[in-house]
Amino acid sequence: MADHAHHATDIPAMDYEEHERTYAGFMHFSEVATVAALAIVAALAVGGTKHAWGTALIGTLLTVIGTGVGIASDKISWRGPVVALVLMLLALLLL
Repeated sequence: MADHAHHATDIPAMDYEEHERTYAGFMHFSEVATVAALAIVAALAVGGTKHAWGTALIGTLLTVIGTGVGIASDKISWRGPVVALVLMLLALLLL
């Protein structure tokens, strides 16, 4: 039979730089996705409470675009979808 046992010398060294890069990417995505989810909820609130479904649709489209830009750029990050969130909260207050 073949020997499938792992020996202590066969274990590769941990790639900590890759771990840090992966964690940073996960945190970046989590920040953008959280703000995007809040913006979508605000858009649904505008549509449901104010019956302004056109405004809610525009807010949802702005959220999708802002999320794409926020994920693509490290500098913009969560600020991309926050524009749609602020606009939807203003629409919720003013309509």
